[in-house]
Amino acid sequence: MSTKAAKPKRSRFVTFLEVLFLLALIFSVRLWLPFILFQPTSDITRTPESYGMSFDDVTFTASDGVQLNGWYVPAPDERGVLLFFHGNAGNISGRLDSIEIFRDLGFSVFIIDYRGYGRSGGRRSAQGVALDALAAWKWLTEDRGVSPGEIVIFGRSIGGAVAMELTRHVEPRALILESTFSSLPDMTRVSFLAPVARILIGDVFNSARAAESLTVPTLCLHSPDDRIVPYVLGKRLYDSVASEKTFVELHGGHNEGFLESIDIYRPALDSFLTKHFGERRAQSSQ
Repeated sequence: MSTKAAKPKRSRFVTFLEVLFLLALIFSVRLWLPFILFQPTSDITRTPESYGMSFDDVTFTASDGVQLNGWYVPAPDERGVLLFFHGNAGNISGRLDSIEIFRDLGFSVFIIDYRGYGRSGGRRSAQGVALDALAAWKWLTEDRGVSPGEIVIFGRSIGGAVAMELTRHVEPRALILESTFSSLPDMTRVSFLAPVARILIGDVFNSARAAESLTVPTLCLHSPDDRIVPYVLGKRLYDSVASEKTFVELHGGHNEGFLESIDIYRPALDSFLTKHFGERRAQSSQ
């Protein structure tokens, strides 16, 4: 009578080593993640005055005590206020083209540098940036006295993810998401690796999930030519938005697409903002 050979049992020590390796890998990835996600510079190379725009240099404090810096750029005859969250590289001094566009559309702009960027203190982290966004909102609504119904939140690239995290806690009049992604693990670009990335990274910047609870009108803009944040992820985020929504297709690369598409970009912004904030007033002489 034949008997089947018993399968050798796996060593408990080997299993322990595997678990230990996995934990070490998760710890290492999460330790280095802020250095991968955030690429700040400290030098403020230009200010709004370089573009002929007056501004207030603002200092405010996050709930964990980190001191932050931003600019408040008033628009003549404003029809609303835009809270601006920029992308992962540089600092606020590299966003003057965008500030000028929104100001010319009749919106005062409050743009901030996340912790570790520009003149803001602290160390970069995803959790810290979420606190920075909430602190910016509180400064705008409490210190500046702006009503939430007068605010549109704008986020570009990773700034869109920051904006989405903020919408879990506050409700502006409207939201604009430009060239941003559905979730951080989705950025692996290889779909079957996304679950692995989700384990390693954690549930960080899951914008698609946050979008499922959105109640405010949302404008999404993205370019198929984007080689940094894939267009498909921008569409995936748009599809997740539960509230009234509009999608506008741009052209050009990730960082310069809004300027290369200015003939599409500016009218799309103006149409969306006019629908939710009213017509632009004739600008006073400056």
